[in-house]
Amino acid sequence: MKNLIKNIIGVIIIGIIISYPNLILAETETELNNQKEDNNEKITQAQQEKERVTNEKNQTIDEVNTLTEQITDYQSQINDLDAQIDEANNKLEEQTKKLEEAEKQYNEQQDTLNTRIVALYEAGETSYLDVLLSSESVTDFISNYYIISEIAECDVELLEQIDNQKQEIAKAKEEIENSKNQLATAKADKERVSQELQEKKSEKDSYVAQLSQEEQDIEAQIEELQQANIQIDKDIAAAREAARKKLEEEKKKQQQQNNNNNSGSNSGSSSGGGISNPSSAGFIYPVPSGYATITTNLYYSNGSYHGAVDFGTGGISGQPVYAVADGVVITAKALTTSYGNYIIIMHRDGLYTLYAHGQPGSIAVSQGQYVTQGQQIMRVGNSGNSTGPHLHFEVRTGNGLYSDRVDPRPYLP
Repeated sequence: MKNLIKNIIGVIIIGIIISYPNLILAETETELNNQKEDNNEKITQAQQEKERVTNEKNQTIDEVNTLTEQITDYQSQINDLDAQIDEANNKLEEQTKKLEEAEKQYNEQQDTLNTRIVALYEAGETSYLDVLLSSESVTDFISNYYIISEIAECDVELLEQIDNQKQEIAKAKEEIENSKNQLATAKADKERVSQELQEKKSEKDSYVAQLSQEEQDIEAQIEELQQANIQIDKDIAAAREAARKKLEEEKKKQQQQNNNNNSGSNSGSSSGGGISNPSSAGFIYPVPSGYATITTNLYYSNGSYHGAVDFGTGGISGQPVYAVADGVVITAKALTTSYGNYIIIMHRDGLYTLYAHGQPGSIAVSQGQYVTQGQQIMRVGNSGNSTGPHLHFEVRTGNGLYSDRVDPRPYLP
């Protein structure tokens, strides 16, 4: 009797010792997985923001390239205007020289005419009439008259010719001056627009640099989150390895304790009976064998993915729900929607099982608790999003997340 009491106390103490670190590990892994999901969401948001920034940067770069082309075009026009202004200056200088030469000729001819008039005046009585009257013959008279007429006419024509030339040169000079002023005005307008384009380009260049820095900052954030997830994966792997070792240690100690007690019953299991034999995968049915009829498979009748199997044969309401294998409870919650009352257990070899829609108030385990195969964890009910009493049963791999659901049937007897 004393030995039996000692054995019972020993089992209780071992259970407490084992359950405490498993509680920590289970809670740690759950928190790490939640943190990883949160990081993945942040990574997705950061990648979307980076894509937006990159698109905006590329669009701004296109605008900069367009401005650069416009500036180049305006500079080319300014260079052409400079060339035209230089040409106008050359023409203006040339016309100025011609005008100066014409004025010089006009002045010289005017001086010649004035000199002739002065000479005639100083000759006193001598005049064109004297010259004609001094003719010795009719022929000489005609000749003298013709010479006098030609001289006078030549003087007048030359003065008129020089005066017309002066006027034409002055007009050409004025036109060139006007053209030069127009070219200078056009050049000033082009330079003003070019300066405005340069300022816009500088603003765009600064914005591109700002976006590039923002892009780099976002990339650094993504890298930091990804590195954090890598560390989380390492921490989860370490936690799982520690949990597996603890589970193996617990199994060995229980086997040894059972051998010492010469008892083949499952410690802590319910007295509901009808527990099936384990499958080749080591799982039993999660409900009594008499109710282990699958009513809904991995896919619903409409073809949509169920991700679980349902046990819903008649009379199943209130029947015990068993842990299909030894493990640690990582979730035990009572919801009014979705899964309703549900439990998630972590097993060896990276497997997780989920039991849902239990009777309200029937959950018999808590988070972090170590459970043995066949131990009653709650009762079949109709809680949450359910159309009738049944047990919703899932097997999950990987991180034990919703997306890690697999077909439970290969694991069952």
